[in-house]
Amino acid sequence: MKSLRTLLTIALSLTATVALAVGPSPAPMKQKEVLSVGFVKVGHLAPMLMLEEELKKLNIEVKRAEFVRYADARTALLSGSVDVSAVGPGDLAIVAAQGSKNLIGLTGVGSSNKFLVVRKGVKIDEWGDINGKKIAIAPGSAVWFQWAMTLIEKNIPYTSFSPVNVQGGGTAFVQAMKRGDIDAMVLWEPFESQAVAEGDAYFATKLDYSQSRSVGAELGMLAASGEAMATKKELVRRFLWAYLKVEEQLAKNNDQFADAYSKYTGLPLNVTKESAKIIKLGGVLNKEQVGRLAEAAFKQGIVQKDVTKEAAELYDDSMAKEIKK
Repeated sequence: MKSLRTLLTIALSLTATVALAVGPSPAPMKQKEVLSVGFVKVGHLAPMLMLEEELKKLNIEVKRAEFVRYADARTALLSGSVDVSAVGPGDLAIVAAQGSKNLIGLTGVGSSNKFLVVRKGVKIDEWGDINGKKIAIAPGSAVWFQWAMTLIEKNIPYTSFSPVNVQGGGTAFVQAMKRGDIDAMVLWEPFESQAVAEGDAYFATKLDYSQSRSVGAELGMLAASGEAMATKKELVRRFLWAYLKVEEQLAKNNDQFADAYSKYTGLPLNVTKESAKIIKLGGVLNKEQVGRLAEAAFKQGIVQKDVTKEAAELYDDSMAKEIKK
């Protein structure tokens, strides 16, 4: 006979599973509506691939806007040129520091380990091995913030390596590595796995910079403009339901995730299959983490005033929690 503790553990496990399941579809809108959606072509946002099809069933037409960077999506949300989009978790601190409330975080989208990507032939096995190495970074990016805060928490001087600032998308990093211009790079998927899959690099698995207390492992955040939350809340709710439904489906099937990832980003399936093994779909962000991000951003001079409280107040995942019954 199972012990009481075992039965209780099973019961709690089942309860947690039920609590995380996406609830039934909301009713279609009574008349056709239009929602402007920002698309950022990165793997952890692969659920976006099937978003339009799902929203069409709910009588919502999607007006697309594509962005290369989270920063561009953030600007579009603040200006009201898009209603919803994905942005970086740290963007709430930037928005709050600007004195704006026109961007509301809704939920995280996924997490993964972040290993330094090292050029073949270069030896970086331990943190001490980064001394003097040329490491490509994208200053101000979400992954750069993860990297910088990890170094601080490990008491490793930022000056211990030679930073190479790379502008533009991830392709520029991959090309720099192919040319041998850099020894390693702090990057995002799918470009990390692309460099590894093409034989130019390897993951330094002992150098994981995703676990800093200040930044955490969250890869992105779905957000709505304040205006959309005020005037199109039911459309935003249906957008969020559709995204979470597809996310739940892809999270259960890694092959399906890799296929959607490939179609969404345009990358070869052999690349996305490797990248999909690393990414865990489903947000890990919460108000407390947003607050820690904002505090760290202030201490490091990324924002010029302490907006820990204000940034946390801009994160409202109550709608996502209602959808996940």
